[in-house]
Amino acid sequence: MPAPPINRRRFLLNSAVLGCSAAASPLLTPISFMSAPWDNRLVVIILRGAMDGLGVVQPYGDPDYAALGREAPNPAMDLDGFFAMNTALQPLMPMWRNGELGFVHAVSTPYRDKRSHFDGQDLLEAGSARIGDKTSDGWLNRLLQQFPDLSTETAYAIGRQEMIVLNGAAPVTRWTPESDLTMSPQAMKLAQLVMQDDPAFDQALRQAFALAETDGDSIAFEGTLREMGKEMRNDMTAAMKKGAGTRIAQFAAERLAKEARIASFSINGWDTHDNQTRELAGALGQLSDALIALKEGLGPAWSKTTVLAMTEFGRTARMNGTGGTDHGTAGAMLFAGGAVRGGRVLTNWPGLEESALYARRDLLPTRDVRAYAGWAMRGLFGVQSSTLERVIFPGLDLEGDPGLLL
Repeated sequence: MPAPPINRRRFLLNSAVLGCSAAASPLLTPISFMSAPWDNRLVVIILRGAMDGLGVVQPYGDPDYAALGREAPNPAMDLDGFFAMNTALQPLMPMWRNGELGFVHAVSTPYRDKRSHFDGQDLLEAGSARIGDKTSDGWLNRLLQQFPDLSTETAYAIGRQEMIVLNGAAPVTRWTPESDLTMSPQAMKLAQLVMQDDPAFDQALRQAFALAETDGDSIAFEGTLREMGKEMRNDMTAAMKKGAGTRIAQFAAERLAKEARIASFSINGWDTHDNQTRELAGALGQLSDALIALKEGLGPAWSKTTVLAMTEFGRTARMNGTGGTDHGTAGAMLFAGGAVRGGRVLTNWPGLEESALYARRDLLPTRDVRAYAGWAMRGLFGVQSSTLERVIFPGLDLEGDPGLLL
């Protein structure tokens, strides 16, 4: 019985993933890069799922904290006599002590009341003031558009999650370094034949092969097409066990230590409706590992690096009946790097008594989280305040400089 004709779409679906350290399963997260003439670096990490700021940076010094049903802080994780850090971030305590890690509390985007992950993330990455604003690109891309002579790396990523924060008219490299590709010479030829009638896929395949070699990876010549798919799936499983966030951060550091200057990626797992103690610890472990990988991989360039970890909104002040928290409003932002003035929790603290909570349920936002990103870009790249408030973050009031950077 003759074999069924080869179909490009079926080939991609059956293979599950295509690339040479430049492709990812739809289950994994894409990463975006671009190069720039500056010597400073900026990394933006989107924490998808709404991180509970009160669970990460615990305001145990607030007299109303204990009544919210939250766990008591570990004395060893005390930060300043009022706030304590979640024990899952213990590996980052040396960064805190060295002034390379800090937090911003009681902040949010302008998003209010609906508490939808999709809308909240879209607004966070678009950087606009409200859902429905005519903003089709992301705030990092609008930053790039202020520097029209930027050069870029070019690659192709296959992944489910899109980094809206880097979408826009300015060219940006998209790369997901999640799995190495094992292909026999026959499979490589077959893939090229399958793709040759589709210029976009053909070019992407050629770039993937080339990038694997230039990135220091090699393409192993063994097995059949069926074995190829099995090997790629095994690679993906191994990558997930090792921690996809760590691997992405390592790859980001390699590029940022060279010609790239801005990177953005995301970490999932922050939607802690149930058993928050366990679930939050897992997500914080990924974040901690990613930050350590960035520092180690960047080497001397760490001293010129700022990392901002931002989430779409916070969670309810009170724990719910299943030991979790529900969608809220204000939350926390993390900042790190050798270029930051860390060892501090920056906040205009609103208090936790019920009358001080937003809608009597959420931590009240006291400052726009976009302002901290804006001041970071002003300090790192010399962007004018008027450009930040009108173009990059439309409708933003930067207010006073919080002194995020050294």
